[in-house]
Amino acid sequence: MQNMFCFQCEQTAGGKGCTGKAGVCGKKDSTAHLQDELTGALITLARAVRRNGPGPDTLRVMLEGLFATMTNVNFDDGVLQEKIEEARKECARILPDAASWGEYKMSAIWEAGEDIRSLKTLILLGVRGMAAYAYHAFVLGRTNDEVNSFFYTALDAISQDNYGMEKLFPLVMETGKVSLACLEMLDKANTETYGTPAPAAVPLAIEKGPFIVISGHDLRDLKLLLEQTKDKGINIYTHGEMLPAHAYPKLKEYPHLRGNFGTAWQNQQKEFTDIPAPVLFTTNCIMPVKESYHDRVFTTAVVAYPAMAHIGEDKDFTPVINKALELGGYRENHPQTGINGGTSVTTGFGHGAVLGVAGKVIDAVKSGAIRHFFLVGGCDGAKPGRSYYTDFVKKSPKDTIILTLACGKYRFNDLDIGEIGGLPRIMDMGQCNDAYSAIKVAVALSEAFECGVNDLPLTLVISWYEQKAACILLTLLYLGIKNILLGPSLPAFVSPNVLNYLAENFNIAPISTAEEDLQKILRS
Repeated sequence: MQNMFCFQCEQTAGGKGCTGKAGVCGKKDSTAHLQDELTGALITLARAVRRNGPGPDTLRVMLEGLFATMTNVNFDDGVLQEKIEEARKECARILPDAASWGEYKMSAIWEAGEDIRSLKTLILLGVRGMAAYAYHAFVLGRTNDEVNSFFYTALDAISQDNYGMEKLFPLVMETGKVSLACLEMLDKANTETYGTPAPAAVPLAIEKGPFIVISGHDLRDLKLLLEQTKDKGINIYTHGEMLPAHAYPKLKEYPHLRGNFGTAWQNQQKEFTDIPAPVLFTTNCIMPVKESYHDRVFTTAVVAYPAMAHIGEDKDFTPVINKALELGGYRENHPQTGINGGTSVTTGFGHGAVLGVAGKVIDAVKSGAIRHFFLVGGCDGAKPGRSYYTDFVKKSPKDTIILTLACGKYRFNDLDIGEIGGLPRIMDMGQCNDAYSAIKVAVALSEAFECGVNDLPLTLVISWYEQKAACILLTLLYLGIKNILLGPSLPAFVSPNVLNYLAENFNIAPISTAEEDLQKILRS
């Protein structure tokens, strides 16, 4: 078997692709091959669905399968093999004759001409990211027919050898269109289930006594954990993208949801060393687990890592709870800070909160108190160059507002850069899927000022790492949003011709330095 080929994340080797015995993310070549095999099985399943319709369990199989192929989600070859077999069985149930086609081989995409490969990869990675968001809505009982059917449409399309750029470009834009519907669905699912987020200050110190750290994105898993730990003397601390949970009223009702543990997700191998508490991973963001804390890591849902205890569909978190009681937590209160030394962070400035003070915001813009808005958000990562985003926020003028979302905010969310008219200059809008909040706010402001979104004093400064960022980028392109600064490096899967098209039509550009970019933006 040949070595792996993977170029789906920002840190891919040499900015071109991981081709050795292991990827930069830590997955082995055997895992990469199985993820390709799983993708091929899902593409074959999609082709069967397009001809004979889905079965009652097809959507779950598709969502979980696509989610498992994302970066930093599933490192367990055994689990991936199970999902491959599940996809094959589902395909056989839907269309028994599909076996005569032969299963789709991903080499057909990886070995295609660079522009075709680029466009098909954009669609595939956008669909993978969309599947993650659709999964979070799915477990809350929400689905969308347009979103569901597009998974089959898109995967079927990228398997067509006769599709050229004239067919693939519109499909790239359609991926963005459907992604918007998916983000809206998840936003409604979360707010209808847990309430409208409201601004909240979240401490970073850890109190003495037993505690559990919960990482990832899945609010349902957090709610179930909070319910099962009620009155057990165990505190719950969020980690990474789970931080915005502190803003939801239904989750804030649990007094033992106490604060946030640690800083950026990619620091976990250092910050989890000898931690006197278990860590529960609910979605992506798990890194190869170190010996110093391997006995206290638990996974659930689509996350899997070899030899780690997995909580199944029954969501019985008793093993996690028992481990917390066994380890006992810190003996004394344990102070912690953010990357910049701050002792607390704020979150909860979703579209409900920001539009609730829209009048104040509009007046501040009209009076000149607010000169410009920057959306500085996206994924964080370990690759050098991401200090740019900290520098950008630190050097932003005092008459500008920083909107942020996703895990990239850990570079600067503990900074105190002041207020404007009672509004904090840093407003955390939530998880990466809360890009929908940013879109809602931008559209509302454009209507208030009777102009297009691209005419607003608003610039998007985006950091990307994995496939959900690709999904959101395609959403922004579908909406026609221009002048996006993207970094810390450009995607390896975007060919020069496709990049030129995006630059010419959407004015997407790579970041340079914080000083140069700020001067350029505020001068224009």
